[in-house]
Amino acid sequence: MSDLSHLFRFWLVKSALILLLSSCSGSLWAESLDQEIDTLKADVAALNQTLFELEEEVLHPTDTQVAVYLSMADPEALVLESVELAINGLPAIFYLYTDPERQALEQGGVQRLYVGNLPFGEHQLNATLNGQAANDHYVRREAEFTIRKSQGKKQVQLVLTAPAPEFQPELSLKEWQ
Repeated sequence: MSDLSHLFRFWLVKSALILLLSSCSGSLWAESLDQEIDTLKADVAALNQTLFELEEEVLHPTDTQVAVYLSMADPEALVLESVELAINGLPAIFYLYTDPERQALEQGGVQRLYVGNLPFGEHQLNATLNGQAANDHYVRREAEFTIRKSQGKKQVQLVLTAPAPEFQPELSLKEWQ
């Protein structure tokens, strides 16, 4: 029986070692698989960024690109509801604000309203804002600006102000360099 017990013990030890090695190799395999998945995710994210940049370059080439931004200089004077933008008499965008977007602008945020392409030369930019003034009156203000597109990217910022004591909203145009 001692030979049988030695064989049984040997079989138990061998089985335990096989189980231990298989569990170790399984966890190593799982770790290797997790690393491969993480690498693939990083590669997909990098490819997505590259694709986005190529798409922007094709849709909005730098030489013809025009971007219009919006900011509020006097946020307590107006509750902004919507902004309409037309370029050369054609509607470019109509934007209706949510509370979080309005709060972001009131806290000094700058919103990209429009990105598009324009040929070189002068263009008319019409902006219309709708909102509620500090005196609880509903207001609609329209402003027209001439922008000159030359070589390279053109970026302009519509700045919304409502100076005291009337708190009547006004739009001005600021060019970015």
